[in-house]
Amino acid sequence: MTSQLLLALLAFAFVSSITPGPNNLMLMASGANFGLKRTIPHMLGISLGFVFMLALVGIGLAQVFERIPATFLALKILSSIYLLYLAWKIANAAPLQDNSNAASSNSKPFTFLQAALFQWVNPKAWSMGTTAIATYSLQDSPLLSVFIICSVFLVVNFPAVTTWAVAGTRIKHFLNTPAKTRIFNVTAAILLAMTLYPAWIGH
Repeated sequence: MTSQLLLALLAFAFVSSITPGPNNLMLMASGANFGLKRTIPHMLGISLGFVFMLALVGIGLAQVFERIPATFLALKILSSIYLLYLAWKIANAAPLQDNSNAASSNSKPFTFLQAALFQWVNPKAWSMGTTAIATYSLQDSPLLSVFIICSVFLVVNFPAVTTWAVAGTRIKHFLNTPAKTRIFNVTAAILLAMTLYPAWIGH
C-alpha cells in the first residue's frame, strides 16, 4: 500500500469514525447519563467489535450480500427496527437524578458484548466497513489489505469514539435537573433515529 493510499485510508477512518452516527450519539448519551468510567466497556465494544466485523467483511462476507441481495435487505430492516428500539430506550431512560440509588435504576450502560454485537446491526458501521474494503483493498494482496485497514481503524476509532463519550460527560454538568436530562435524552433519541435517513434514502 502506497503512502498516499495509506494517508487517504487514515483520513477516511478518522472522518467516518468521528462524525455523528448511532455509535457516537449513543456514547454521548451514555457519557451524559452514566459517566466516562461506566461507558468504557461500551467504547471498547464499539472499537473492537467494528474491527472484528470489518475483518469478516473483508475476508468474504460482503460476497454473500452481492450474491444474495435479499440477505442484506433483511439485515437492513432488522437493523432499522433495532435502532429505533434503542432510540426509544434512550428517550425513556429515567434521569439519574430521579433515583436515590443509581444502581437500582433500570437504565444501564451498554456492556462490551452488547456494543460489539450492535455493530452487526449498525447501518453506518456496515457502510463504513464495505466502503473501506471496496475502496482501499489492493487486488494483488487482499488479505494484507484487510489487515492494514483493520489496523488503521483499530488505532483511529477508539480515540474518535472517546471524544463523544467525553463530550457527554461535559454536557452532564449542564443537566442538573431531571427536566433538562429528559430533554437531552429525547433530543439524542431523535438524532439517533434520524441516522437511518441516509441508510435508506442514500441507497
